Amino acid sequence: GKGGFINLMRIKSGYYSQIERQLQKDIDNALEKHPAFRNELFDKLYSFFSRYFTENGSIYFNSTPFHNNIYEKVYTDEKDVILFWKTQMLYYVKTDRIFRTVPVEFDGLNFYFDASKIENKKANEKRNIIFEFYKLQEDGTIIFSVAYSEKGRITKQDEILKALKQKGIIITGEQLEKAFKVFEKQSEVDFFINKNAKAFLQEQFKLWSYQYFWDGAKDWGADRVNQLQTLKDIAFKVIDFISQFEDELVKIWNKPKFVRNSNYVITLDRIKDKKLIEKILKADGVKSQIKEWQGLGIIDENFKVKDVFENHLSLCLTTLTNHLMAG
Repeated sequence: GKGGFINLMRIKSGYYSQIERQLQKDIDNALEKHPAFRNELFDKLYSFFSRYFTENGSIYFNSTPFHNNIYEKVYTDEKDVILFWKTQMLYYVKTDRIFRTVPVEFDGLNFYFDASKIENKKANEKRNIIFEFYKLQEDGTIIFSVAYSEKGRITKQDEILKALKQKGIIITGEQLEKAFKVFEKQSEVDFFINKNAKAFLQEQFKLWSYQYFWDGAKDWGADRVNQLQTLKDIAFKVIDFISQFEDELVKIWNKPKFVRNSNYVITLDRIKDKKLIEKILKADGVKSQIKEWQGLGIIDENFKVKDVFENHLSLCLTTLTNHLMAG
């Protein structure tokens, strides 16, 4: 896809690939005195950051324990308690449904939906999807390819059932429909930008580390203290790298947006002045407008300007102002 958000994800992926090498060097240097701490370090880093990175790369609560409230209490002079959702620290970008290749199993049937053709969608397209029977594996798994509908194409369930029957698979239309619905129920994803990723992650690390440091702690020798300090240092370096990118996103998001161009669609019957309609139909760019009408099947190749008035075509003809400006 070539959408702006898709490109952003690619840029983010490239950024993290670059900092990974630098971060690996920092970790190796930090562990020279504590080589036995390596596995625990990576385990704890993953344990912490996996809580706050969503699948789409947004930074906030992703997989936190139930007892960690997702709202906070704020006391004021006017009201006893006001509940503020902690998403107040986020800029909402969009909600989307991202399909992934998944296996589905029920009623003793195994399905596999290959969504590779639609995983990298273009921009914000909201097209319907269709299912096509691809093949039957030796273990009996039914493989479907998933694609976006084009030119009114639909899923042909009758043909799928017929093809499966020829392969010796007996399945009802209801079971097939259920399999499709299971695939389509993949959850919607919210895209956010954290207003202050550094402050948020550092605060959460302090809360998380307090529980980690004190939960069942018995050994507080010098080596252990140094190991925990190393964990904090590396975690904060990761947070610094993350916040550098996220801060740039915030700057872009807050940058004033200006309308660079706009056009209008006008139905000709809304224009009461006959002379104005004649002027529109004589504009230099009207040829491209007529071509568009023909492409939509509204008029044929024998169209003449007088037909607009004699055959009441003005009731259904719309003109785009960008065509009129083309000349």
